[in-house]
Parts: sequence; C-alpha cells; structure tokens
Amino acid sequence: MDTLDFAIAEARRFLGSLDTRPVASRGTPAEMRAPLPAHFPAAGMPAADVVRAIAAAAEPGLTGNAGGRFFAWVKGGALPAALATDIMCSAWDQNAVLASTSPAGAVLEEVAGQFLLEALRLPADASYAFVTGCQMAHATALAAARHAVLARVGWDVERQGLFGAPPIRVLANAHHHGSLTRALRLLGFGTDCIVPLGGDEPGRVSVAALTAALAAAPGAPTIVALNAGDLNIGASDDFARLCPIARAAGAWVHVDGAFGLWANASPRFAPQLAGVDLADSWATDGHKWLNTPYDCGMAITRDPAAHSAAMRMTAAYLTTGGAVRDPMDFTPEWSRRARALPALAALMELGRDGLAAMIERCCDHAVALHDGIAALPGATGLARPVLNQGLVRFDAADGRNISDAVIAAINASGEAFLSGGIWNGERVMRISICGWNTSADDVARTVAAARAALAGLR
Repeated sequence: MDTLDFAIAEARRFLGSLDTRPVASRGTPAEMRAPLPAHFPAAGMPAADVVRAIAAAAEPGLTGNAGGRFFAWVKGGALPAALATDIMCSAWDQNAVLASTSPAGAVLEEVAGQFLLEALRLPADASYAFVTGCQMAHATALAAARHAVLARVGWDVERQGLFGAPPIRVLANAHHHGSLTRALRLLGFGTDCIVPLGGDEPGRVSVAALTAALAAAPGAPTIVALNAGDLNIGASDDFARLCPIARAAGAWVHVDGAFGLWANASPRFAPQLAGVDLADSWATDGHKWLNTPYDCGMAITRDPAAHSAAMRMTAAYLTTGGAVRDPMDFTPEWSRRARALPALAALMELGRDGLAAMIERCCDHAVALHDGIAALPGATGLARPVLNQGLVRFDAADGRNISDAVIAAINASGEAFLSGGIWNGERVMRISICGWNTSADDVARTVAAARAALAGLR
C-alpha cells in the first residue's frame, strides 16, 4: 500500500471508531513511546514503516474530540469538507505568505475572508488575518490596537518601540481568558496594564464600571477588552451600550469571541451579541465552533491601516503588491500554510443556514445535557446555558463537593469527556458543546454516564 494511502486509511479507521472508542485517552507514555526507536536512528527508515510506527504510537494517546461526546473544552470536530481540504493543503504545501508565493493561497484567502465577514455580520471593509488560533488572533488585533491608540497621542510604536511610550491601559472584563493576558505580555504591555471590570451580572461589564474606569484617566491610550461568550457560562457583554461609550472616550474596543462570536451567525442567538459590530477588533477561532481542523484562528479589525502598519514588512527580494492582497501584510508569520482554505471549505459546506443551524443545535444540546445531569440526585445546576456553556456541581450525601471525582469517573467510563473548573470559589463541572456531529443520543449517553458515576460515589 502506498504511504499516503495507508495514512488516509488510518485516518478513516480513526474517524470510523469515534462512536465506539473511549473519548478519553487511556494510553500511558510508555505505550506511546514503545513503537518508536529508542534513539535517533543511524539509518533512515522506509517511509511506510515511519507512518505505521507513528500511527501505532499515537493510537493509545488519541482523544475523541473529533466525535460527538467531547464536552471538556471548547473544541469542535472537523467538517468533512474542511478536513479533506486540510489534507489537500498539506499535499500542496503552499507558503501562503504572498500572492507571488502562492497565487491560489492568496486568492482563496480573500474569498475566505469575505465569507468570514459575511457569516459573522461584521463590517465588509474590515481587515482579517488567518492565524494559528485565538491566542495569535489576540496578539495580532492588539498589535493593531497598540499602533492606533499610541498614534493618537503622537507615538510611532513601530519605529520608537515601547520604551518611553505613553502607558496603555487595558480595561478588561474581569472574566477575560488567559490568552488575552498572554497576548498582552507578548506585546510588551505587561499584566499590570490590566484594569479588571465587573458588574451586576455574572460575567458582564456594567456601564457604570466602564464609565468610571474611563473617567479615571481621560485621554490616556486605552484598550477596552470585552467578551463574546464567557468560557464558563457563555455570557456576553452589552456591546450596544459599552462600545459607544468606549469609542466616545477615544478607546479601542477589542472583543474576545473565541467561540461566542459565532453566535452572531445565528438569528436566534445574535441578539445576545447586539452591537458587537461596533467594536474595533475581534478575535475568534475556526477550530472551535466553525469545526475546522487545527489550527485556525481569525483576527479581524475595523482599521485595516492600523492592522497593516503593525504587521507589514518588506524586503528587496520579495515580490509584493498587485491586484491580490498579500496575506503577510496582516499576519505575524512569514512562513505559513494555507490555513484559510479549510475555513473556506467549512463556510461553503455549511452555508448561512447550515452554520446557524449548527450553532443552534449545539446550544440546544448544551441545555439538554445540563438539565439532564442537573436532575440527577446529588447534582446541582449552577449555570443553565444561555449559549453552549454550562456549569454543574456534584455533592456527596454528606454535602462534600465531589465534582472532580464524578468528572474522573465519567471520563474513565469512556462514554464522554468533560472537564472541571472553579466558579464562585467552588469546584464545578463545565459543559461545552461545539461539535457539528453531537447528537441527542450523545447527550443521552453522557447523562447515563453521569448517573452511573454518581451512583458509584454517593
């Protein structure tokens, strides 16, 4: 069998096993190392043997996040067209950095960007970048924000750097994700720049909190970071009220929409994000709710000039400019695969109606899973999903919190994979549903696994 044929057959075997294989990995590090040479081989191995050895090594350590019963973290699977296109991308091996290095990569990325903005209902003239994930989407968008807010006070950060620059404040939702914090560190802001903002509603910034924070340093370079979909409870900020206040004060508004921004593609859930299009930049992932293969993130900005100023570079040997957009003008990478193509495939496979239906189906399954588990003896629902995230706590008969033990028992059963967290100081189980192929049967199997786990622990 040809090496590529074997790899595709192995991929088919794995995908075909998702409904029956344990969702959690059960392999040990020793089992995963066993099929591989103990040391760097002196002589090369035949390609077919290499692929077989790596497949054997990976098998016991693979999780079933591509299937319908992975609810631990915000991970989707991979839609058929997106997966197949990703395989072609690897075979084509294009460096989609310039239109000259890959005309196909550049042109198709333009189409993907157009479809992305239309799907998310964001300004048609916004700039975009396809990056590795929301971590780099934050870094890219915040680099544009850094350029813009410092330019407004006469500082050229690309030329002068940050030494001696006016300090930038970041007024951030107190429930911001760690990837936002790390992006600020990578960009040289430092975490001391963050001013956490709270409010009267869980996971949401209040008008009063934002107004007071802006008034504390009028005229200072300021970025406001808001959430579209809190990681734990799915709450979104009140963009319609907060964005105009922030922008009137001269602040740049950045939205962490790693998964929640996709709710704007659903007529049913878009009202939760009303006014999100008023922000200045947005960060999201394709490998979460769009269900593309890893890795695919998107950075979008209202100000293409600031975006390009923060990213663009030139060299004498590069052929740049022309009728087609050069992706490198908007991304932090020089060498990059054509990762926009699986996103394009996913958007085309779903279409506007299919994308909305998938979003809504996941949200309905999240409610059903939360309610089914919360109804069990010893379980308490703490956050019924308003989107696709929910929280449940488990208690023993004597009142002890046994959430971690229940999660471990569910995962050990192989029926589902869930994760824990902390909410209001107590251990909880998180429910996160992003997979295109999650079904009502997957929900029922998971509720049954939770029932069995509780019965064994109480």
